[in-house]
Amino acid sequence: MAWLATILVGFSGWVSAAPNKPNVILITLDCVRADRVGALGSHTGTTPNLDGLAKQSFVFERAYAQVPTTVASHAGILTGTYPQTNQVSEFGAALAPALPYLPALFKAKGYHTAAFVASLDLDPRSGLAQGFDRGFDSFDAGFHATARGEDTYQSSRRRGAQIAARAMAWLVHNNSMPFFLWIHLSDADAPRAGSYEAAVAAEDAALGKLLSALRQKKLFDDAMIAVAGDHGESLGAHGEDTHGIFLYEETLHVPLLVKLPQNQMAATRVSARVRLLDLAPSLLEAAGVAIPAQMQGQSLLRTAKATAAEQPVYSRSDFGQRAMGWSVTESWRAGKYLYIRAPRPELYDLAADSGATHNLAGSSKATLDTMAGQLDAFTRRLAAPTGQSSASGLSSSETQKLASLGYVGLQKANVSSAGLTGTDPKDRIADANRVLAAAQMVAAGKPDRATAALQTAASAIPGAFLAHYALGVALNQQQHYANAIPALHRAIQLQPESAWAHCQIGVALLRSGDAKTAAVHLAIAAARLAKYAPAHAALAEAYAKLGQADEAKRERQLAAQ
Repeated sequence: MAWLATILVGFSGWVSAAPNKPNVILITLDCVRADRVGALGSHTGTTPNLDGLAKQSFVFERAYAQVPTTVASHAGILTGTYPQTNQVSEFGAALAPALPYLPALFKAKGYHTAAFVASLDLDPRSGLAQGFDRGFDSFDAGFHATARGEDTYQSSRRRGAQIAARAMAWLVHNNSMPFFLWIHLSDADAPRAGSYEAAVAAEDAALGKLLSALRQKKLFDDAMIAVAGDHGESLGAHGEDTHGIFLYEETLHVPLLVKLPQNQMAATRVSARVRLLDLAPSLLEAAGVAIPAQMQGQSLLRTAKATAAEQPVYSRSDFGQRAMGWSVTESWRAGKYLYIRAPRPELYDLAADSGATHNLAGSSKATLDTMAGQLDAFTRRLAAPTGQSSASGLSSSETQKLASLGYVGLQKANVSSAGLTGTDPKDRIADANRVLAAAQMVAAGKPDRATAALQTAASAIPGAFLAHYALGVALNQQQHYANAIPALHRAIQLQPESAWAHCQIGVALLRSGDAKTAAVHLAIAAARLAKYAPAHAALAEAYAKLGQADEAKRERQLAAQ
């Protein structure tokens, strides 16, 4: 979902690392479904490099993402925690400093650390992944939101070949060992040109370049290499065009393999169901690093060696609720069944119905109750810890500032598991498809093509934050600032904690001549987006117009940093 952040915002002289402190390389593949990988049964021929690596790796045939969106899924991968615990979302919620974090743990053990990401979504400064740069010596991103008419590959995205080249260049100048390297490939994420299979093949080709370079410099054999899909893609299944809302196999069943140093236990296939949050503790264990107690996954190596029982798999999506104002959905995979908790519950026998087309909720009451009971017990154990911010995500000071501007009865963010009420996403998925398609056009710098559709959606779905927000961004891009203000005002009513909405309305107000109100919104945005230079620059401009020279100077300095 690389577009979302846009609208919200050779080796030389190397020798192998010692086996007891191996180099660790994590490669995440955006939007790659398990059924498009040859090693997992695909006959499309799109993943020859991944298939070759599988012959030297553990292959987990039934690996599942915990969230069907990019930022939240990567939060689970890198922290080994469930979404209720890390509370990271696609709408800019920051990674809490107290969370266990894979790169920071490796860095504490003397590893050099670097990240190379392919989309604005995962940029800690200009995107949605605030806090993701913790523990990294280098976090190679440097994206910016796509301006009107600008090519996305010059602003908010990079092709896999570019990512591979940048990662290899880093290694040339960082030749002390060991290292932890995270590489994110995103060719298959929307928006894309051509077929889905061609986009998956592009990610695989980039993977091939990386593996070839490692082999050429004799870094491959001693390295631990993990490759994981962050989520899949619906491609129209169940009526969903892309991903983010539904929790079926198409968006959650992902490729996952781990190559150990010296190719230990190569070509081992594991049929037990596993979770992406199991990956972080597995890499730590294999590298001899202690696993923090806060991590909620279990070692994949123990699962592979059949020393741990298969665990049920929990997943959830808040995206429908946060983007459209509908119900949260949750899924529970246990035995042969898939249970989806929603206003209209779903139950599928995946052994007989792999496509989840025949809902048994009405005819298999006993099984439904058993699965629901298991999910209830699980979610009770994952209740949000105490001491967190208010449900709206605002501090008391921020709430008072907004109240002074007339914001009353602000919506409260719903991040709990209880009370799955309201609109069932199944009933309105066509509306979501239209809003997401229009938002993608805005993210691609084509606001004029999206405005009418977003105006219609904002009117028809008053609780859809994404429709109002994307409309405001589209109007700002077209310099229709006065018209953008009402749309962004409504977006803030729906999600008052959205720093990106505050930033956008601040710009609109500033350009409309209301520097005083703009400064309130921009102060909230700049505080929440501490590393986002445009927010500080806009706030500096507002302060200057208000005659607050010292405050303007401070914000200009922060922007320059």
